[in-house]
Amino acid sequence: MTSAPPEVEDPTTVSRETAPSPESAKPPRDEHRVTSPRHAGAGLPRPRETRIVTVANQKGGVGKTTTTVNMAAALSQSGLSVLVVDMDPQGNASTALGIPHGGDTPGIYDVLIDGTPLADVVQESPSLPGLWCAPATVDLAGAEIELVPMVARESRLRKAVRAFLSARATAGQTFDYVFIDCPPSLGLLTINSFVAGSEVLIPIQCEYYALEGLSQLLTNIELIREHLNPSLEVSHILLTMYDGRTRLSAQVADEVRTHFREQVLKTSIPRSVRISEAPSHGETVMTYDPISSGALCYLEAAKEVARAARAGQEGSADD
Repeated sequence: MTSAPPEVEDPTTVSRETAPSPESAKPPRDEHRVTSPRHAGAGLPRPRETRIVTVANQKGGVGKTTTTVNMAAALSQSGLSVLVVDMDPQGNASTALGIPHGGDTPGIYDVLIDGTPLADVVQESPSLPGLWCAPATVDLAGAEIELVPMVARESRLRKAVRAFLSARATAGQTFDYVFIDCPPSLGLLTINSFVAGSEVLIPIQCEYYALEGLSQLLTNIELIREHLNPSLEVSHILLTMYDGRTRLSAQVADEVRTHFREQVLKTSIPRSVRISEAPSHGETVMTYDPISSGALCYLEAAKEVARAARAGQEGSADD
């Protein structure tokens, strides 16, 4: 069985959060709000070098974008500086972070196609100081085709991210984490994301077809390692949509842990109405309902990721 943080509802019961509700009323804004970036997880390790984490799974509907924004939010709330790069043309990560990404908004498309500096498109999340986002606009849907004839088409994002991080470091504004949210397919946008990253976080849903396509994803990551990015590694696998009331979730979790014992995080993410509701309010669950089981579990998962930094490469977030 997977572990869960303290105060999470008993998975064998149906709580008011996990059970369908007659209305999706947002929690009052003055109750249980995380208003300080150091409130939730202060004291988490600060990596000495920026960790660039590509969040990917070629299978859609596994909680990839949800994992991206909530992991980023949880780390940001601990006082760490985090950037989210939205490489999914749907722009759901941008929406969840409250970032405008209409047609006239400069976004990651401009960075990839026109060479616009990343610094010119990033925006700070209105609800999470210290969390920034390079948004995906509608133009990104056509970027796959436009990238085809370009020189170094697979590494344009890496070049932009490195230039951005270098300039920020020179100015004394180091980022601790960069999370790259991929589309659920293997095209040039996803390849750019793998080439730009140093590690991969794979969300896997606890459902029947959980491992479908995973072997192909791992094969593709290995090809990227061989030809484009030798430093890329699968650092973490996160079990999502876990339902302790069903035997299937436990079976899937056990199977994944059997095959990927070193990479699977101890914390799993439960099915949660609050997690699903949060993006419609332009928020992550970390600020929308920070005492919900989903928020607490994402916080625990973020702690695991932060504390799993390579030996000798972490300091304190309070340094």
